Amino acid sequence: MKPFNCIFVIIYYVVGLVASILHPTTVEGMEKLPPSGVLLCPNHASNWDPILIALRLPINYRLHIMAKAELFRNPLLGWLLRKVGAFPVSRGNNDISSIKTSIQTIKDGDNLLIFPEGTTIHNGIGYTDGLPAHAKSGVAVIGVRTGAKLVPVFVDGEKKLFRRTRIVFGDPYEPRYTGRRGTAEEMQKIADDILEAAYALGGQQVGGKPLCG
Repeated sequence: MKPFNCIFVIIYYVVGLVASILHPTTVEGMEKLPPSGVLLCPNHASNWDPILIALRLPINYRLHIMAKAELFRNPLLGWLLRKVGAFPVSRGNNDISSIKTSIQTIKDGDNLLIFPEGTTIHNGIGYTDGLPAHAKSGVAVIGVRTGAKLVPVFVDGEKKLFRRTRIVFGDPYEPRYTGRRGTAEEMQKIADDILEAAYALGGQQVGGKPLCG
């Protein structure tokens, strides 16, 4: 469970003040968010995304964030991330520890943020591998195994200093699958659907292309 203490409160408000100046945001659909057991599934265009989303949620929302392990290599940044409830995941590896942490987070009644794309996407092109945006099935596996309420989230892609970024929360998504845990194909379909729903909230297709035109 995320530590809710003086250090967290100070970080929340100080970082929130700085972020509100550099990257002000507008929020839609906040009323749709269930209070607990939520798996937030945003598109991912910038390292600012998890910060901007987290800071617009209530301070007592008990949000955890699955973040790439590279961010934790800096001792100060790693300490800061852990204080606000983030935990590392090794991308490209079968990171069992991060999966267990994710599942336990939901079972504890807390909320979790995972980027279905697994990497930062800009204009439909992944920075790390040059591939088009594509959902990883892991987000669906975690959602199904925990019974989490999957909520698509759209965040404007381009972040410009002092320009408003739009954040849109969608309706909870009801996954469909067979048996207790579903098939691999069903898990991929759920992940693809939730990512598609996230982009659609911003009037875009997967990869950031407009739905019309």
